[in-house]
Amino acid sequence: MAATKKAPGKSFRKGITVAEFFRMFPDNETAEEWIVQRRWPQGVCCPQCGSLNVNTKAKRKAMPFRCREKACDANFSAKTGTFMQSSKLGYQDWLFAIYLVHTSLKGVSSMKLHRDLGITQKSAWHMAHRIRKALQSGGLFAGPVEVDETYMGGKRKNMPKHVREELTGRGAVGKAAVVGAKDRDSNQVAAEAVADTTSDTLQGFVKEHAEPGATVYTDEAAAYEGLPNHEAVKHSVGEYVRGQAHTNGVESFWSMLKRGYVGTYHKMSPKHLNRYVKEFEGRHNVRSRDTLDQMGAILGAMNDSRLRYKDLVKGNGLSSGARAA
Repeated sequence: MAATKKAPGKSFRKGITVAEFFRMFPDNETAEEWIVQRRWPQGVCCPQCGSLNVNTKAKRKAMPFRCREKACDANFSAKTGTFMQSSKLGYQDWLFAIYLVHTSLKGVSSMKLHRDLGITQKSAWHMAHRIRKALQSGGLFAGPVEVDETYMGGKRKNMPKHVREELTGRGAVGKAAVVGAKDRDSNQVAAEAVADTTSDTLQGFVKEHAEPGATVYTDEAAAYEGLPNHEAVKHSVGEYVRGQAHTNGVESFWSMLKRGYVGTYHKMSPKHLNRYVKEFEGRHNVRSRDTLDQMGAILGAMNDSRLRYKDLVKGNGLSSGARAA
């Protein structure tokens, strides 16, 4: 009897092709209607005061809604208060960009967005970073939790001579650090760029993402010593698995992140690194959903995710809080 073939990958998900996408959203109007429904499933509400007492003015395409509360009287659209605010790009363009980001496991470059959408590369770059900001997720994990750190940056031999001469030491010198955690039960990950890999930084990250009492597995890095319910494997002596103790799950996440670095982006500036990390985190955490649900998830989290261009070019790329100091 022939063996039954196992369905490849996550074939249980319902995806949509590019042709299906444009049949579903042939113009800005249909894309806008879908975004409005996803953002306000209980009915359009004012992003300023939260009132449902809203009037629709179909003739005002830029700001089709008006809050009828006298104390507010705000005019707004589905873009107001989101990463799309003040953008002149159409709803169809935004929705297609979101589709490409979710269906490209190694990420989508600004050059591809520029070519596919017919917009400038500068606009595509800003658009991609705005979407990344809304993809941030993370969470508090019940465990067991795997924690590990990695380093992002090019090979020293490929660096300019004056940069190589300034670097002293081996391995991670001159590279940016990223710490991550993966919950074995839910398969969810949390990751962020950090300024250093000291004990305060790494243990602070663990306490932020692992519930009290959760078992934590790491490598033998001294920075993790003193964590409660902690087991470590000794990579330095070739030990990678000891019973349930290993970090293979979070290392597979690093593998995908670095494939995106090498194969798609080629460079992740330290100034913007955290958004790239959060892009891979957010995409990983919704991979089990259907494509439309993945797109809807980002629309449900797009409030208060505005990223102005002047703030984008001035950012430091690290997470907010003490660890970014």
